[in-house]
Amino acid sequence: MNRIAALCVAALVAFGPAAAQEAEPLPDAKMREGMDLLGQGMRLLFKGLGDELEPALRDLAETMQPALRRLVEIVDDFDAYQMPERLPNGDILIRRKPDAPPLPPPDDIEI
Repeated sequence: MNRIAALCVAALVAFGPAAAQEAEPLPDAKMREGMDLLGQGMRLLFKGLGDELEPALRDLAETMQPALRRLVEIVDDFDAYQMPERLPNGDILIRRKPDAPPLPPPDDIEI
């Protein structure tokens, strides 16, 4: 009986430090950590790009606003038109749909 107790004590002493050591993380845990770091890096990258581009985009929007307003005045309803079509010679046609309501007569006619 003393021999079994001595063997058990010897085994506990021998395996005690091994059990106390930190287990190596599983490959899934390493992959998850890597993906988290990659996601954090991408967020920082896009935040930096956004901070740099914001003033330029604001200037572009202010510059384009009058032209877009004029386009909306000219084109009465975008749903009344088909998708643009490019011809072999480079011309672009934007046709009105056949079932679209007729255009109102223009107020001023240039001659």
